[in-house]
Amino acid sequence: MGAGVPELIERILELRGISAEWLDEFLTPSIRDLAPSRELPNVDVAAEAILAAVRAKRKVVVFGDYDCDGICATAILVRTLSAFGADVSAFLPERLSEGYGMSEVSVARMLKDNPGVGLVVTVDNGINSVENVAQLKEKGVEVVVTDHHLPGETLPDCIVVNPKVSHPVVFENLCGAGVAFLLASELVTKARAMGLYSGPSLGGPLLVLAGLATVTDVMPLLGQNRILVAEALNRFDTLAPVGLRALFSKASRRGVVRHTSKDFGFLLGPRINAAGRMASGVEALRLVLADDQDEACEAARIVNGRNDERKNIEQKMLEDAISKIVPAAAAQVIDLPDGHQGVAGIVAARVMERMEPKVPVCVVVGGHGSARAPDGINVRDALAASGEFLNRFGGHAAAAGFSVKDGMVDAFREKFAEVCAGLSVAVGSEEHGDGVDAWVSPDDLTIELAEWITRLEPFGEGNPEPVFGMKNAVLCDIRPLGAEGRHIALTVNGMRSVWWGRGDLVEELRRSSSAARDVIFTVEESDYGGPHVELRIAEIR
Repeated sequence: MGAGVPELIERILELRGISAEWLDEFLTPSIRDLAPSRELPNVDVAAEAILAAVRAKRKVVVFGDYDCDGICATAILVRTLSAFGADVSAFLPERLSEGYGMSEVSVARMLKDNPGVGLVVTVDNGINSVENVAQLKEKGVEVVVTDHHLPGETLPDCIVVNPKVSHPVVFENLCGAGVAFLLASELVTKARAMGLYSGPSLGGPLLVLAGLATVTDVMPLLGQNRILVAEALNRFDTLAPVGLRALFSKASRRGVVRHTSKDFGFLLGPRINAAGRMASGVEALRLVLADDQDEACEAARIVNGRNDERKNIEQKMLEDAISKIVPAAAAQVIDLPDGHQGVAGIVAARVMERMEPKVPVCVVVGGHGSARAPDGINVRDALAASGEFLNRFGGHAAAAGFSVKDGMVDAFREKFAEVCAGLSVAVGSEEHGDGVDAWVSPDDLTIELAEWITRLEPFGEGNPEPVFGMKNAVLCDIRPLGAEGRHIALTVNGMRSVWWGRGDLVEELRRSSSAARDVIFTVEESDYGGPHVELRIAEIR
């Protein structure tokens, strides 16, 4: 493929469809290769409408969402319009009492909190809010919808900026904050031309927010998204909003030589999401909008605390859920009446990770449920087939939400398992790979290999971190890791290794440590105790 490219790396690139002619571009994503914002259909029209409202001194509300993507998208537009001196406010719906996006109750509260609003700009929502948009227009409120979700049969009667509507190939996989970032770029360009703004570039902090949201919302990290995320990671230490840097300092216990997508996907993103799950997304919005160091540190303390609260509740719910697993069932519907609705989806995912074979898992709290499904099973379709017992449902193939009719949890459990049993048979008849990019020996796992793997960053959806396997490995020095022993530290054929989140298996692994195992893992370079390769265990077979 190229001079000096190790054979293992060549194999990984080939599996990802990266040919020699695209190698340099893939390894060195640059902001210079980001497509102009004007290539996103309707972005210029939306920018003109927003700037017209700013010039007329009309009140603008950015209507966002309580998850990381929605919070980052909201912050991008609020930061941009504030720089122009606009009369702008942010609004986020409450997860538990109002639900996602525009609803009758959330729109009513928005109007109450923002008397005299003249323009509402949605971010990360609104594409299916046809009635709500019509009602706002009847009240004399102009609406611009920016979103990235799939539209229904009818579009809102307003200006719409959504790559899922206009289908520009270059921007087809943007998240909500990615769309907001392009709109902000167009706003700055037009505002400068109109004399509304002559200040410094706003791009750095906004780019970091867009990159963070892209990883957290599990968008494919290819093309434009790969550029956004790579540049956001490279510029994080110098250009990230002060609140994000304060949160990272609380979340990370290591010195950072180079930021990776895990910093976004496992440290920052879940903490920002935790605020919306446990309390209010407004807490996280204050964090990403903070400009003062003291304010940022206090906001980071609050958001980090919400994540600790979420982890404690999650652990208790997970233990309760595991105790209620029905052996050999084709699906699990677990009722946790004392649980927290905002954590149900995470617990469903954690239970599914521990199932072998993996089956769909639903966790129900107070009649409201979250569902997760493994590859090959469309959980939304399974819910649709069980719809006689549900008040409502919605979502995607891998994840969905629903509410169960009063007194119908047991009936739903039986029907859902019956439906999934049929789906499981179909999936089981297909050929599936072993999920491993390459089987290796300890001699293959060199510092040079680890450095090359780092060059393939950022990893995520569409560009997964390379997964290796080692056959007939010997495990030893097995011990609990972490304050509560939630993780495992061990050596695999003499190599330092960590298995995150599986501290429950310490004793079982110790009892059978003499048996040779097939170990599945990813590779990282560690500086702790001198440079060396460290394995991150994914599975022990």
